[in-house]
Amino acid sequence: MQKILLTLKQALRSSILVVGLMVFISLSSSFIFVQQASYATTLEELKLVPPEFKPNSEEQINRANEYDPGIGVQEEERQEAYEQAIKDGESLNTMEKAYERNLKAEEAQNPQESLAEKAKEVIGKVTGK
Repeated sequence: MQKILLTLKQALRSSILVVGLMVFISLSSSFIFVQQASYATTLEELKLVPPEFKPNSEEQINRANEYDPGIGVQEEERQEAYEQAIKDGESLNTMEKAYERNLKAEEAQNPQESLAEKAKEVIGKVTGK
């Protein structure tokens, strides 16, 4: 009796496995023909942008100055950064120089304390000075 139950259990497991695999294969084959959306663009498509969509720095800066002089200064800095990024993107060498320049600017804004200075602070806190 136990042998019959074991064989029936094995047959049931194998039939469930076969039916499950058939369902999986049929569902996965239905997704093969669905074309995925492509958001990639080529350099030629980027060159087709009409000139009216390119940023006009004079008008934007004047408009920003009318709104608020501080925003006008920010707009000028943004335009300068945009023009610098265009120059930097022309070749690999200029990109490396731009990276180094940005790294130095970031280090100047956020100077890291040396290990000796941190040790002095900790000693000062421990001794109470």
